[in-house]
Amino acid sequence: MAARFVPYTPDVEDDDPHFDRNLQTVIEKTESYIAESVKAGGTGRALRDAHAKGYGLVRGQVEILDGLLPEYAQGIYATPGTHDALIRFSNGSPHAGPDARLSAATGLALKIFDIDGPTLLEDEPDTGTFDYANINAPVFFCNTVEHYLFIQDLFLNAPAYFSQGRPGAHRFFAEFVTGKGTLDQENWAWDEFLAFLRLSKIPPANVLLSSYWTMGAVRHGDYIAKVRIAPDPHSAAAVVRRAIDRTSAPEVFRPALVAELQERPYAFDIQVQLCTDLERMPVEDTTVEWPEQLSPFVTVARLWLPQQDISGQDNLEQMDALSFTPWRVTAEHTPLGNIMRARKEVYRQSSITRHKLNQQPRTEPRNVNEALSPTQ
Repeated sequence: MAARFVPYTPDVEDDDPHFDRNLQTVIEKTESYIAESVKAGGTGRALRDAHAKGYGLVRGQVEILDGLLPEYAQGIYATPGTHDALIRFSNGSPHAGPDARLSAATGLALKIFDIDGPTLLEDEPDTGTFDYANINAPVFFCNTVEHYLFIQDLFLNAPAYFSQGRPGAHRFFAEFVTGKGTLDQENWAWDEFLAFLRLSKIPPANVLLSSYWTMGAVRHGDYIAKVRIAPDPHSAAAVVRRAIDRTSAPEVFRPALVAELQERPYAFDIQVQLCTDLERMPVEDTTVEWPEQLSPFVTVARLWLPQQDISGQDNLEQMDALSFTPWRVTAEHTPLGNIMRARKEVYRQSSITRHKLNQQPRTEPRNVNEALSPTQ
């Protein structure tokens, strides 16, 4: 079976000669937005430049399954066992405010504890934690850091565009495709724009009913993969609050999540899709969904959420103090591709800036109780 999976080698990634220069510009814009959000964001606090609004911090456990095939029993999944975990559910928008004004794009950030081996973050190699930062779509709307420069501008200023009705929306779409006039016509960002439209059409759903992808590829030990966190079918069938009407109240996602977890436990499957064809399952093009007929998702672990009460204001405050990054992983799970590579320093600098402005200590918890009070 191993022969059908593409082996990981460093040359599966492209070298962008302008990567460092463009990345520095993205970091500067990100830091500026976070600083301005203290006054402009409406909360009096510095906001994340993406996933600014959290819906709840949840206790969990990750059970790494026994008996996996060798191709899937790679890295942290090579050793069966149970690890404590924390889960942050969030909205993907860089803005806070009523849910009706935000998109239906949501995120699941997972932090797993007691993982052996150094992380890929040089300033915190020995934390013993392992993160995923996934969204509820299998594709992403940006492939290069050069394109992210104008896409970031558009998203940070999206309310100003769309508040002007159809003319503002038309201008947003035109500037997206043309790179705000910087791209030659043959290089217009059609693939990214179509991926954005696909994301914008995601129907709102209880965050427990969505699946969440890494978007970009990651190393999976000897192989290349994407990782999905999908609802366990039996748990999903038991959810009562399934429909989400964002216009029915200022807050709709969090109350539904809180109520479900107060009433019953829940479970997700952590699944790995191994690459079998670099042409049809590319590393650098995150707008392409990897076909499951080429390689199905295989469950390698289960994420258990016990019945719990996350309704308190302290839950939101403790959630806000945490940071999640796809680079807080071991080398066997290195994020791949230029967009994933850019997230390393952007996430780190964003976290440093936000914690400093909010006068929060920026320390990685060693266990669940350091991040979430034992009563929750």
